[in-house]
Amino acid sequence: MLTLQGKIVAITGASGGIGEATARLLAQRGAAVVLSARRSERIDAIAQDIREQGGRATACVVDVTKAEDLRRLVSTAIDQYGRIDVLVNNAGIAPISPLADLDTEGWSAMIDVNLRGTLNGIAAALPAFRAQGSGHLVSIVSVAGLTVSPTMAVYAATKNAVRTVHEGLRKESTDGVVRTTAISPGYIRTDLADSMADPNVRELTRKNMDAMGIPPAAVARAVAFAIEQPADVEIGEINVRPTVQA
Repeated sequence: MLTLQGKIVAITGASGGIGEATARLLAQRGAAVVLSARRSERIDAIAQDIREQGGRATACVVDVTKAEDLRRLVSTAIDQYGRIDVLVNNAGIAPISPLADLDTEGWSAMIDVNLRGTLNGIAAALPAFRAQGSGHLVSIVSVAGLTVSPTMAVYAATKNAVRTVHEGLRKESTDGVVRTTAISPGYIRTDLADSMADPNVRELTRKNMDAMGIPPAAVARAVAFAIEQPADVEIGEINVRPTVQA
């Protein structure tokens, strides 16, 4: 039976939603998790709850736009548990709006968090993976990049850029040391809409989430499935969406 027992997994954006659900599920299945986010009080509380339930968890405050923070996350995992097997690049924002709104600050923020944050994670984790002889990068992308909708042009562009980076890294990693997995969620019940600048877009997104959204645990199970595979198996991409989502 495949298992996560003994895996050491660092997760960005773990203060809620998909990141929190992933941390809790992986810990339940035997992994040690290092939760990271900007909200220290929240990740501290989640890590404490995991430990009280018999799991292994550590919290580390991280802003993914800062390369040094990601390096510290990787170092924390290694210092605490001796290695890092998986980095889950989950942190993301979506201040989406029509391009005509010219929300250049929102565009830059999405590039910094969604794309640059993922690149910072890759840059921090790759040296450790190479030194160990193994490692797995998992990034939460989005089905928004598969079919681009109005108001989502820049958001989808950042997610598609991450998908492209993953494919490039996969082709550079055929020596079997580094595995990559891109997971694209559809409507998931999270607080992602809170970062949306346009009030009409925010309200429509919340209505869709309420109408068809599935729990973050659905994505967490996909993460677990990808990383529990034997070392010679790579799950390149997974799409996770509600069955009623068009």
